[in-house]
Amino acid sequence: MTWRPLLLLPVILAAVSGNTAPILNMTIVYVAEDLPVGSVAFNLTASDADGDQLHYGMSGQDAYYFSVSASTGVVRLAASLDREAKAKLSVTITVTDQINVEVSRKLIIIVEDRNDNPPIFQDQPYIANIPENLSRGTSIYTVLATDRDSGYAARVSYEVVEVTPDDAKNHQLFYVQSNGTVVLNGSLSYNNQNTYYQIKINATDGGGMMNEVPITQSSVAFLSVNVLDEPDLAPQFLNEPYVAWVAENCPLGTSVLTVFAIDRDKGVNFAVNYSLTNASVPFAINLTTGTITVSRDLDREQLPSEEVLVGVLAQEEHLDIYSQVAQASAVVTIQVTDVNDNTPRFYDCELPVCDFTASPQSNFSGSVEEHSPARVPVGGLHIMAHDPDKGVNGTFELHLQGRDAASFSVSPTRITGTGEVQVLVRDPSSVDYEQVHEMIVQIIANDTRNAQSCCAFATVTIQLLDINDHSPQFSQSVYKLQVLENSPPGTVVSSGIQATDPDSDSFGRITYRLLPESILDIFTVNATSGEVLVRNGSWLDRETRSVYYATLQAVDGMNMTGSTLLEITLEDANDNAPLVSGSYNVFIREGQNVSIQIQAFDSDEPGTNNSRLRFQLEPGPFSANFTIDPDSGVLRSWGALDREAIDRALQGKVVVTVQVQDLGVPPLSSLVNVTITLEDVNDNVPIFLKEPYAFSVREGLSGAFVGSVEAEDADQTEVHHRISFQFVSGGGSSNFLLRSIRLGPGHYLGNLSLDPEVTLDYDRLPSQFPTVHFTLTVQAENTGTGDALNVVSTTVQVQVLDVNDEPPTVGSLQDLNVAEDTQPQLLTTLNASDVDTNHSLCFHELAVACYKGVASAGHVCQDWFYLAPNGSVFVNSSQIDYEQCDLVTLTLRVEDTRTEEGPPYSNNETLRILITDVNDNRPEFLPINDTFVVVPEVAPVDLPVAVVKARDADTGPRQAITFAVSEVVFLQDNGPNHTLSNVFKVATVAEGDLYVGSIRVASNLDGSSKGQYRVTVEAKDGGTPSFSTHATLDIFTVDQSYRVRLVFSASVSEVQANTEKIKAALTVATRATVYVAVIQSMADAAQSKSSRAQEKSVMEAYFVYSNGTALGANQLSVLVQSHHQALTELIQLGLTIIGPGAVVEPNKENELIGIIAGLAGGLVLLLLLMILALVATRRSYQRKLKAMRALKVASTLAASAAQQGPAIPGTNKYNTEGANPMLNLDLDPPTDLGFDEDASDASSNSLDENMVDDPVEGSPITATLQLGWAGTLAQEPLTAVLQGHHTTSASEPAPQLSNTHGTTFSFSNPCLDTTDL
Repeated sequence: MTWRPLLLLPVILAAVSGNTAPILNMTIVYVAEDLPVGSVAFNLTASDADGDQLHYGMSGQDAYYFSVSASTGVVRLAASLDREAKAKLSVTITVTDQINVEVSRKLIIIVEDRNDNPPIFQDQPYIANIPENLSRGTSIYTVLATDRDSGYAARVSYEVVEVTPDDAKNHQLFYVQSNGTVVLNGSLSYNNQNTYYQIKINATDGGGMMNEVPITQSSVAFLSVNVLDEPDLAPQFLNEPYVAWVAENCPLGTSVLTVFAIDRDKGVNFAVNYSLTNASVPFAINLTTGTITVSRDLDREQLPSEEVLVGVLAQEEHLDIYSQVAQASAVVTIQVTDVNDNTPRFYDCELPVCDFTASPQSNFSGSVEEHSPARVPVGGLHIMAHDPDKGVNGTFELHLQGRDAASFSVSPTRITGTGEVQVLVRDPSSVDYEQVHEMIVQIIANDTRNAQSCCAFATVTIQLLDINDHSPQFSQSVYKLQVLENSPPGTVVSSGIQATDPDSDSFGRITYRLLPESILDIFTVNATSGEVLVRNGSWLDRETRSVYYATLQAVDGMNMTGSTLLEITLEDANDNAPLVSGSYNVFIREGQNVSIQIQAFDSDEPGTNNSRLRFQLEPGPFSANFTIDPDSGVLRSWGALDREAIDRALQGKVVVTVQVQDLGVPPLSSLVNVTITLEDVNDNVPIFLKEPYAFSVREGLSGAFVGSVEAEDADQTEVHHRISFQFVSGGGSSNFLLRSIRLGPGHYLGNLSLDPEVTLDYDRLPSQFPTVHFTLTVQAENTGTGDALNVVSTTVQVQVLDVNDEPPTVGSLQDLNVAEDTQPQLLTTLNASDVDTNHSLCFHELAVACYKGVASAGHVCQDWFYLAPNGSVFVNSSQIDYEQCDLVTLTLRVEDTRTEEGPPYSNNETLRILITDVNDNRPEFLPINDTFVVVPEVAPVDLPVAVVKARDADTGPRQAITFAVSEVVFLQDNGPNHTLSNVFKVATVAEGDLYVGSIRVASNLDGSSKGQYRVTVEAKDGGTPSFSTHATLDIFTVDQSYRVRLVFSASVSEVQANTEKIKAALTVATRATVYVAVIQSMADAAQSKSSRAQEKSVMEAYFVYSNGTALGANQLSVLVQSHHQALTELIQLGLTIIGPGAVVEPNKENELIGIIAGLAGGLVLLLLLMILALVATRRSYQRKLKAMRALKVASTLAASAAQQGPAIPGTNKYNTEGANPMLNLDLDPPTDLGFDEDASDASSNSLDENMVDDPVEGSPITATLQLGWAGTLAQEPLTAVLQGHHTTSASEPAPQLSNTHGTTFSFSNPCLDTTDL
């Protein structure tokens, strides 16, 4: 370690030599932020008393902005400065003389401001919605522009530079205050002015130095002003005038006419309600539809006029801006047409003073002299007949009936409306005073067109007047005279009419008079000459009455009279001008022809020139478009009518005047106006004006106004000339908005602007479109209703102007997955880009949000992660917990610190960090608040009896819970507890993040036990390793002591069919759940004779409440009897008795005894069967053994020893003792079957030895029957014998078999075996 002292050598030498360290006396310097990179910023200066060569240096976080010449201390700018990003820099400067220790000092560098930032408008876009009634001087919006510079360069002033549309007109409509508040400087109107304005506002700073030159900076923003419509206009009726016709006596509610009014406010369309202004009219109007209906009975004859004027008031549903009701009125003319609904009536009066509203008369009286000539009217009668109906409906016929009807006639026989009725003498000879003094006739007025009420009756009593025998006589009984109507008084009607009287002197002196007296108001007679004169010519009106009948009476001196009838006919004079029927208001659609029948009549005499009419058109503005038939009065148009051809001010109304003139002398005429209203049809297409359209717009201006298209539609009504503009998809139209503005009727403007949500980027457009301009197709669409849309198109060219305003962008952010136990570490590094060059990007963390599921988790995750300026994302905490927060979102953005124009920041992006779960939570049971009950007797396997629920805070497979029954303990009432197995089981079902365990019955439950089951349930999650928790619940049992017996008079099938009704009635009465255990019939043995006639059945059931309690028979009986409705229904269903159920208490001892007795009985039965089998086998064996013995004995006998003779049926053929009773064969005595038996020694109980011995050698007996050869399977003897029986006759001996090999026989009998015993 000898080298360490060498380190102190320079210090020792300096101390010895006395050299001092240099001194830095700089603390602060100023550098302009617009200083170019590479320029000298400042010089580092230091003093050294020794004059040593100095070396300079700089370090620190902000040192990278500068470069230092070590030898000279000249500091040059290495990176651009931005005061707005960092106004103060701090570095450490050093100096050394390479002798002493290096000297350092902190240097503060102040960045001086330059006017390098324009004002930036904040919170764009600017959109203001203002009502049209906004008063002048009201502030409508406040814009804000900020300048990042300082001093005067940061002071911003505002100016309105342009208002679109129509800047020349609207430029002074708005102004902006120094604080950015935009103020209304005029009045607005939604209907009469523009509904949209775009205000271009310029923000300019206070100016400052930049690159040694004084400059000012400015920027532009656009304020979009939408004018909102206010309810300030009254509604307007459409299609006026309103004229309608309705028949009298029509049903109430008959629809007459529908009026329609609209709210003239285009932006605010309130509903319009209708009402009538004159409540006295017999009509009503629907409040909402405007349909006028008949509200009271209509009687034309009772109305003041058959033309009813109805006032209609249309009111908007809400008050207008003046807090008044906006309303309009219209008049509806309703013509009440006549219906033949009146019967003619008779009145005792004379025109013109008749009161037809008074009660009609049915009895009249008059007088006439006897033998009065025919057609002489009965005097003293003032009969008026009247039918208030109109025209042909008021026409009726008159005739007489009654005993004296043949003597008289009625005149006239037909009356229209009103007429005087006279009774005339018809048969003078029958009018004889000496025969009858009084005659009676009945006048009948018959309305032939009114079958329902046709006739009226009037009885006329006629007093006959006696006359002298010689009365003056006229040469004619009737004189027909003529006089011109309206003749002046004194006009001679007749002359030369004289009467003669054969009497002389005063009896023959004749004076004349007219009868009846009523005629004297019109005519008079010269009493001496008999000349008839006109007295009052104003009464002579042929149109009112064309014929007068008068009696010219000649009176002699003795007052004997003679008379003649004067029939005075009025000659027609042309004194009535033609009358036109009704008014003519016609509504047709344009493009149709007009054909109208003008109806007119002349009251002058029909068939004469005075009543013959001619029609012609009066000169007028539209008369050339029409023609009229001069005879029929049919008015027709020369061709289809076009509403657009007439002045818009006429509102589609064409008025033509028709003259109706008679042919009398002088001719008289009348004029009638025919009003033809042409309903507008959408028959014109819009036409674009001022084509072609070419506009330009700067990039980056969202919502900027681009230009306007203009179109007109020649249709006259708003519904047909309204134009809307829209884009045809494609060509980049989605970047623009098109707003339609009404300039006038049929004249619309389409303002084209950029979509506020779309910002055009010049640098990106070439990748989307071939060039940096858009070719848009705009359609002008006519929106007329009821017709096909009329659409025309035009092309709009929009050029995009380039601006350098590209912000940086953040690269694609992928979700990050972090386990909840992750330790601090680097997760990832984010990427960002900027299409502009010379960019410097820096990441900023804006916000951190914590979520658990979809809900906020508060601020629990605020310090879990850290975003570095270079985009690196670090885990910053070891306390990450998934259960508190499973999603962390980092809101971030990237700043380009060298952005020249536009926002320097990228869009805010969200980085999602997903916290993954680790199995660190146990399942948690939800509280069990329910009471669980089971009725063991009616609880089948798989019956759900209880429910548990649990959750696990973990996720995925770790969250899955499986339930299991870990223990079941039966807590017996007044007894020991028992641990049971396989009693219950659990079925697990997932409901979202909640798991439900349904506890079900696993085996049959004991219904006699009293107590409750205590069930322990285990919940285990699916994690590795897994966690589990336990929960305990009680299931209460309802034992058989609560079983209730219900006796019904109905059959079992009926009770089963009505089970649900019975349960429903019992549930209503008890509010308990009903469990039916059994339904069965009652035993007939216990029934009396009377009760057997009615079949009974029993239902046994339990009545259990949700809390585990149950009802007994007595409690059930009380509840049912207290509920009258349920009791009545149960009785109707056959209920007779309610009692306790039969409870069978099991006895363990009795059960055990029963089991033992059953087993014993089974063993005894088995023993008996075995004994019977042994006995039967023994008997079979003995019989077979006996047969074998007999066969052996029989084989030793000679044929001659056998008794010959016929066989005895049913017995042995052979009488030899011991012969075989089964074979019934001829035996060859020499044949030895090998049965050597010692009778005394043979066993009768065994066939163990069935071997046949060989014959004794040298014996004369030769074996002739071979049952089997040695070495082969010997044939059973009985089988061999039977085969011989089938092949050998009884008379032939059995064939002998030679045996050269010896005769060893074996006998095997499968039917006889020792096992048979």
